[in-house]
Amino acid sequence: MTAHVDRTAEAAGAAGASGAAEAAGAGRAARAPGTVRRRVLVGAAALLMLTGGATIAHGAADGTPAPDGGGHAAHSTGTGAATEAGEAGPVGGASRSGGFYMRADGVFSPPGSFVPSDALTYDTALVPAAARIEITQYADRTSHRVGTRLRGLVPNRAYGMHVHTSPCAADPASAGPHYQHRASATADPVNEVWLDFRTDRNGNGEAEARHEWGFRDGGARSVIVHDAQGGAGKRVACFTVPFSS
Repeated sequence: MTAHVDRTAEAAGAAGASGAAEAAGAGRAARAPGTVRRRVLVGAAALLMLTGGATIAHGAADGTPAPDGGGHAAHSTGTGAATEAGEAGPVGGASRSGGFYMRADGVFSPPGSFVPSDALTYDTALVPAAARIEITQYADRTSHRVGTRLRGLVPNRAYGMHVHTSPCAADPASAGPHYQHRASATADPVNEVWLDFRTDRNGNGEAEARHEWGFRDGGARSVIVHDAQGGAGKRVACFTVPFSS
């Protein structure tokens, strides 16, 4: 009887050990797909942070938040090639006060980079890859404002910037001429949107332009950063922006 009991205990112990090993193996197998998925998601998030993209925040032009809670939380949507490349497709929205608020941001990269970007640098000595740009547009019944903030440029340097008529491309000239409210033989900040700025010691700068007029539908498509302030200058960077009319 004693021997029988001992063998039974041994068998039970062996079965228990075998079951524990199988359970551990099953647990590892069950955890593996989730671990892979988490690693893929983390990698995708890191890639998105590096490449940037356009995001639009909704809110009232007077600064009060929109019904969806916008103004602080940025919304990002997108389909097709832009989404596959890791960039958010831009959207716009009207506010409760009847105005419009748009914010688009991007990270500069040279044309032809592995991950496409709406923000292109043509001169990395003046606009380094990974420098950031933000464009805001506010419009209500009486005024129209376009603002910009840039980070990571050359410290203590003057830059020019204007709104242009066409999207960015590998050729800097593809962005077309300055957007003009009225066809004019001269370029000036009254008839155009000038956002000239000077960076601080950290390479950061900002500017805002105000007008009583807004853009024509589809007439304003980008901003160009120039190497000099004023009405002209070498085109050193470009950002395609979903301006609203």
